[in-house]
Amino acid sequence: MSAAIPALTEMPSPQYVMSAEGRRIATYVWGDEDAPTLLAVHGFASSCRDNWVNTGWVRDLTRAGFRVLGVDQRGHGASDKPHEATAFSMDALVDDLVRVLDTYLLDTVLYAGYSLGARVGWQLAVQVPEHVPDGRPLARLQIEQALAYAVDGTPVEDPVTRNYVTLAERVAGNDLRALVALAEGMRLGDADPDPAHPPTQPILFATGSEDAILERSRLLADATPDGTFVELPGRHHFNAPGSRVFRQAAVGFFTERG
Repeated sequence: MSAAIPALTEMPSPQYVMSAEGRRIATYVWGDEDAPTLLAVHGFASSCRDNWVNTGWVRDLTRAGFRVLGVDQRGHGASDKPHEATAFSMDALVDDLVRVLDTYLLDTVLYAGYSLGARVGWQLAVQVPEHVPDGRPLARLQIEQALAYAVDGTPVEDPVTRNYVTLAERVAGNDLRALVALAEGMRLGDADPDPAHPPTQPILFATGSEDAILERSRLLADATPDGTFVELPGRHHFNAPGSRVFRQAAVGFFTERG
């Protein structure tokens, strides 16, 4: 697949990949088609635009010589937004990415994932390691309160859940019902990364110093045979993607392996 190269701060029109059950998964491409490809997968209640374009990642990565393939995960951005929790199993999220890679005829890619995107990336590396070369998400969100707010506007009392709702509502086009279903769907199976069975690929873990999952992230990095950990000073879970320290560390990491 090919398309005209858009400006580094603009979103091209989405190119859709069909999931196993026929849902549309929006994808976007920047950079030279012959450059090493990096798959960029955003976090919960975000989007490719929100995590990777508006924060300067696409700009910095393409300038460093990479082709960026961005994805709106199901339930987000321009992708389809089912309201059934069963549509958001980890296997479904991983399979969406495999289908994206197959559609773009990519055998292997570099991978950048944040938050939910990082969790899905861990599982992608474990389940289909041939595609990736050599914190429990949403666990504190109160499903009932978030759903009641989405359905009839009932005020959210739990502060953590309120933070997630605020995060979801700040991104234009988000469907709160679909995002609540995603959070619930992640609990239907074993959503925790298993430190006893880590990916063997080189992985950069980056977490904000003010993020509640900081120590959990360190433990996962320590458990990964080729893991590297970077702490992002003064950042928490919701503003870490905008960290210059994060971008610089990632560009260096990918450049060494591109």
